[in-house]
Amino acid sequence: MESPAFQALFDKLKASDTLVVTKLDRFTRTAIDGVQTVRSLFERGVKVHILNMGLVENTLTGNLILTVMLAFAEYERGMIVERTQTGKSVARMNPDFHDGRPRKYTDAQIQLGLELLIAGKSYGQVQKMTGISKSTLVRARHAYRNL
Repeated sequence: MESPAFQALFDKLKASDTLVVTKLDRFTRTAIDGVQTVRSLFERGVKVHILNMGLVENTLTGNLILTVMLAFAEYERGMIVERTQTGKSVARMNPDFHDGRPRKYTDAQIQLGLELLIAGKSYGQVQKMTGISKSTLVRARHAYRNL
């Protein structure tokens, strides 16, 4: 349990409460942590209801199903990370690949904004004319000076 908000909720739960979680992968990161968390909730008399699974019962069968489902959730999360990393490594072979968020403005648009600033326009005027935010213009101007 890394989340302070989840820890605060966990601390408030008392006997006869029901913790409702949308999906197992939203509840915990690892199968071991999930089993330990659910067991500690059961010891306190708290019920656990996972919307895409149903009410988790404190029985041998309930614990088995929970453990298997947590293991699958952890495996699925690991596979997603692995596929993402593989896809990124393949994409990085392309010289035009840019990791992260795509640029909103082209180099020509940024250059126009910088030229307007150099011509004496204020950041506010340039922003109104081009739609480029002041923070973007400031970063571009700073990068231009450092070339």
